[in-house]
Amino acid sequence: MAPATDTREAGLSRLTIDEHIGGRIRMRRMLLGLTQEKVAEALGLTFQQVQRFERGVNRMGASRLFDLSRVLDVPIAYFFDDMPEHLGGAATMDRRMAELSDDTEVEGAGNVPRKERREVLRAYCSISDPDVRKRVLELIRSLAE
Repeated sequence: MAPATDTREAGLSRLTIDEHIGGRIRMRRMLLGLTQEKVAEALGLTFQQVQRFERGVNRMGASRLFDLSRVLDVPIAYFFDDMPEHLGGAATMDRRMAELSDDTEVEGAGNVPRKERREVLRAYCSISDPDVRKRVLELIRSLAE
C-alpha cells in the first residue's frame, strides 16, 4: 500500500498540522523579538490574521508561507521541522517549548514575569546543540525540585 499523502487519507487532522506550523511561526517571531503587528505589516496583513495563523485557526497558502519564511529569515522547511510523530515527524523539545510560550496556564508561571519567561525561552532555543539543551533542561528541573 502506498503511503498516504493527504492528511485525510492518513487519518490526520489538517488543523493539527496548522497548529504545529503556527507554533513554529510564533516561536520564531518571539525569538526575533518581533510583534504580531510588525510581522503583519511586513506581510501586508492585519495582526489578527497573523494571530489566527499562529493559533492554527487559518490555513496558510504556499506563497504566504514563502513570504513569511523571508520575513522570519528561515527556510520554508523550518515550519515543518520537529513535526510530532503522529504527524509524520519526531517530537522534540521545540514543540514543547512553543506550547509553553503561549498564553495558557503553566504551573508555577504566575510568579515569573512574562518578559522573563520569554527571555529564558529565547536563550534556551538559541542553544544549537541538542545535548546541551537536554543538559540545561535537566539542570533547570533539578533546581526546581
